[in-house]
Amino acid sequence: MEVNDDAPAGPRLRALVWGAGAIGGVVGAHLARAGHDVTFVDANRAHVKAARRDGLRIVGPIDTFTVHAPFVGPDEVDGTWDWVLLAVKALDTERAAAGLAPHVSERGCVVSMQNGLNEVVLAQTVGAERTMGAFVNFGADVLEPGIVQFSGRGAVVLGELDGRASERLQRLTVALRDFEPGAETTDNIWGYLWGKMGYGAMLFAEALTDASIVDTLADATVQPVLATLAQEVMEVASAHGATPVGFNGFDPAAFAPGGDAAARKASFDAMVAFNQHSAKTHSGVWRDLAVHNRKTETDAQFAPILGIAEEHGVAVPYLRRLVELMHDVENGRRARAWDNLAAIAEDQPEGDRHAAAL
Repeated sequence: MEVNDDAPAGPRLRALVWGAGAIGGVVGAHLARAGHDVTFVDANRAHVKAARRDGLRIVGPIDTFTVHAPFVGPDEVDGTWDWVLLAVKALDTERAAAGLAPHVSERGCVVSMQNGLNEVVLAQTVGAERTMGAFVNFGADVLEPGIVQFSGRGAVVLGELDGRASERLQRLTVALRDFEPGAETTDNIWGYLWGKMGYGAMLFAEALTDASIVDTLADATVQPVLATLAQEVMEVASAHGATPVGFNGFDPAAFAPGGDAAARKASFDAMVAFNQHSAKTHSGVWRDLAVHNRKTETDAQFAPILGIAEEHGVAVPYLRRLVELMHDVENGRRARAWDNLAAIAEDQPEGDRHAAAL
């Protein structure tokens, strides 16, 4: 689906960015700099205080600038908006959805710019007709209160949950090109979200170590484990009726059951090449563990997939083991170490469908 670039952009957006961290901070700052009316909401009081005092500063290899815009806590929001961009961690989605629901106008919509299948939760809270999906794969990190690093560009794709082409979808996409010039629309947003979960499973595995994204994806000794994790996600997606879509080097077909080994190798090489151009060396999951010492999005992102797998009778032993290991690291029962990647495959059945991924 293509956006009509000749269509008038219309008035600037009046947007509420709920979650002003890595994703929301970078997107919202670019929109504010371009002249859109942006109000930021964040639960981190130190972040809000710093941004109120000094502005929100974006740094990194792409650009450095500061924007001054309203910053409030969740309990300080007043009014309603036609556009709400949700960018909190997946584990905070339910609470954030309940908090923002009164601030979505009758004709407004909430756009999930998160990792995971959070659109399901949003649709249950604000209604499917007021929910829009988004896929983002750019690199960003909060360095300290009020300062966010924009590390590298990546795909930005928007889509209605039912796949329709709508005026609001086109308008938002045109506006988001003030952030990412290559932003586009799709009639298969669920395919992008499932594709991101396949790639994301590899990044969760990387977070079990202290290795970088590039070093993990490039290591031939652990690629079989990473490939099997992605394969399990792709199989669940297929059983659920989704058609995963590739992006930035990740090729869903290569990681589907029975996928071609040469195609998997090419996809690994392409993912490594993509990440080598980013100043973001480690995943956000790794930063949750190593830098912030906080709970990760493990359950919020993978519990729905494990539930769908069980519903359809799809065996996902590697994903289940990944979740167990993440819990061990979160709770201090296991240290981050390279050996954790081998532990994902320990005691797993041999000679089954997983051998195809090796």
